[in-house]
Amino acid sequence: MPKKYLVTGGAGFIGSNLVRILLKEPETEVYNLDKLTYAGNPQSLSDLDSLPTYHFLHTDLCDLEATRRAVEMAKPDAILHLAAESHVDRSIDAPGDFIQTNVIGTFHLLQAALEFWRGLEGARKDDFRFLHVSTDEVFGSLSLTDPSFCETTPYNPRSPYSASKAGSDHLARAWQETYGLPVLVTNCSNNYGPFQFPEKLIPVVILKRLRGEKIPVYGKGENIRDWLYVEDHCRALKLVVEQGKPGEDYNIGGENEITNLDLVRLLCRILDDLAPASDGQPHETAIEFVTDRPGHDLRYSMNIEKIQKELNWKPLESAETGFRKTVQWYLDNKEWWQNILENKYQLERLGNR
Repeated sequence: MPKKYLVTGGAGFIGSNLVRILLKEPETEVYNLDKLTYAGNPQSLSDLDSLPTYHFLHTDLCDLEATRRAVEMAKPDAILHLAAESHVDRSIDAPGDFIQTNVIGTFHLLQAALEFWRGLEGARKDDFRFLHVSTDEVFGSLSLTDPSFCETTPYNPRSPYSASKAGSDHLARAWQETYGLPVLVTNCSNNYGPFQFPEKLIPVVILKRLRGEKIPVYGKGENIRDWLYVEDHCRALKLVVEQGKPGEDYNIGGENEITNLDLVRLLCRILDDLAPASDGQPHETAIEFVTDRPGHDLRYSMNIEKIQKELNWKPLESAETGFRKTVQWYLDNKEWWQNILENKYQLERLGNR
């Protein structure tokens, strides 16, 4: 059957990869709803602009009426809600932006989706899904010996970002319980891969070294994260929206825990192989430790037994294959990240409004 998806935040990192994966299916249409903030880069999907099955809707979720119009225009079979402010450091400096986008924006989308869903009939109403995409950070911080987060782990957000995402998660579940909207919630670990905004850790390491600069590492680099290759994540999202049970939560992780320092060293070794430093020194010699950020969670770890057992999903990329693919992508797509670093894409975007 033909499928129409509405993806919010489709010009962002995970969203742009998800749009590509969805459009690989025959008879599929994707409507990309994006405000185009600093992290929303239309160049990430510019090669899709000529496709009759891809539609861009320049919309701010904080505008309820505009959100309603976008949902009515798309008339989707499923909504995949990824749009969010997501950088912890930015949330510390400007928490209000995160409350507006992540909480108010999600509320508006849920309201628009509910109104649209109530107007559907028959199989279209029965099959409609609303997938709310969240993060492992809502669960708080683990010690080195704590068991991994599971779907029933109590929430304990510790930054403005994670608190705003926790609020949006609760709203999504409330619209399921109170109004019957067929909602599913996923919580994922740290993503990496193509099209990631250059201020995130992995592109920072790669691009700093390609520009001959020092690599900043918070504190002693002891913080542990579970890293998930973005295409593995997007495969999981597609599977959840197609086969998941409304009202259920699903954890998505890479089974790839590593300290920040060990990750940086691994990336440096890959760069030594693929793009040796001009001075002949190992890239690792450029590491410098900087003051840690406030409230820096020690460890995140995801238990993914539920999605493995119920939906038969598992990550395909290992640490070595996924990180090597990522480094190679940044080497092969210099124009994409140079435009961002030079702010060209924002100037071009403003000129086209």
